[in-house]
Amino acid sequence: MKAIQFYEFGGPEVLKLEEVEAPQPRLGQVLIKVEAAGVNYVDVARRKGIYLEQIPLPSIPGAEVAGTVVKLGGGVNSVKEGTRVVGLAGGRGYAEYIALSATSLASIPRGLDAVQAVAIPLQGLTAYHILKTSARLQAGESVLVHAAAGGMGLFSVQLAKVMGAGKIIATASTQEKLDLALSLGADAGVNYTEEGWPEKVRELTNGKGVNVILEMVGGKNFAQNFQCLAPFGRVIVFGVASGQPAQLNSADLMLKCQAVIGFHLRQISTRPEIMNPSMTELLNYIVSGRVKLLVNHVFPLAEAAEAHRQMENRQTMGKIVLKP
Repeated sequence: MKAIQFYEFGGPEVLKLEEVEAPQPRLGQVLIKVEAAGVNYVDVARRKGIYLEQIPLPSIPGAEVAGTVVKLGGGVNSVKEGTRVVGLAGGRGYAEYIALSATSLASIPRGLDAVQAVAIPLQGLTAYHILKTSARLQAGESVLVHAAAGGMGLFSVQLAKVMGAGKIIATASTQEKLDLALSLGADAGVNYTEEGWPEKVRELTNGKGVNVILEMVGGKNFAQNFQCLAPFGRVIVFGVASGQPAQLNSADLMLKCQAVIGFHLRQISTRPEIMNPSMTELLNYIVSGRVKLLVNHVFPLAEAAEAHRQMENRQTMGKIVLKP
């Protein structure tokens, strides 16, 4: 089969389209013909060698896939051949075939194609659990969503609205991106490339600051968040897109009873009693139209490097998808 593989850490150019041996489903697994693979910052971090966990080389990136079950491994009776499924891959998704545990997959609802469905698992579930499980967002609380025009950001804006947030403030690098976030439920937009953006956020909250901040940049941006965080506010950290480590003064947290909470979807995925109902709820939001999917960039598998390049250069809005 064809797959994207890299042998060393580095820029997008290390991603190579190659012929590799197709996997075979083991006990409890199914073989999926991949029709769409999601592109995410976690893939970029793995490619660069700055991921939270060590990545063995060579490696095939790709954390989420959608496609059709074409072969069953031993002991599988919950899924049939021909079923359209979507799920988290944890790697090896940039390929024509992938073998995954049958119990980790969700059926794609009618009305959604594979390209739309693959936009859901990683970014949708991350946004859902950051807001509900980690931040414990309460009705009426304010939320600051960084990079709000990306796939994860657009989910966060919409889900915060569904969960009853009082004021949702979006940040982005251009007015076009801010307009997109505003059209999907954000109440106000701030350009984070301009000086003094934390002060603008405080002004939008009448000087009180926001209750919940979704932080995935790190470095200078991480520290600036605390200039616009309310007392008893929570900063949920789920990425370090800048590649720069963040520094924290614990005394500042104490003075305002603030909290910094780390989030990694893998921990949620180990708890099916939380994961499975949340996927069902998220799919219901989408099928009912309460949450919209925005897939604005679809690349052939062979152009994975270009997809990464555009993501890193902030040239995209919405979800980025590869099609084998």
